Amino acid sequence: LYPALDADPDIRTIRVTNEGEGAAICGGVFLSGKRAALVMENSGLRASVEPLARMGLGAGIPVVMLMSYRGELGENNWWAIPHGITMEPVLDALRIPYRVVREEEKIERAIADAYSWSYASYYHSAVALGGEVVR
Repeated sequence: LYPALDADPDIRTIRVTNEGEGAAICGGVFLSGKRAALVMENSGLRASVEPLARMGLGAGIPVVMLMSYRGELGENNWWAIPHGITMEPVLDALRIPYRVVREEEKIERAIADAYSWSYASYYHSAVALGGEVVR
């Protein structure tokens, strides 16, 4: 995914040291009047909880997240299982609506819906890519 994003002249990518930093940068981009997305593996959700809570619950600054859904049923990598166990409960705890997409043809619509919802509600949203989309 990253090479495709880097190759698109309309997209500016910013590499971060952790996903919490990325969430904060996305919030700043929103405040500047532009659109951003936090692209990460679902393990990064736990690392971004504090900035997401402060910006979303406290300040109405939305972050749109696009993440892989590692660790769901069928995962064969032991290290990914905890990510699958914790992702949905963490999103629910932060009251972040999300859509799990397991079919490639539904990705574009899910991302468009996430942007629409987040910018109308001033709150976060997430699209998790699962199943064959990430395998």
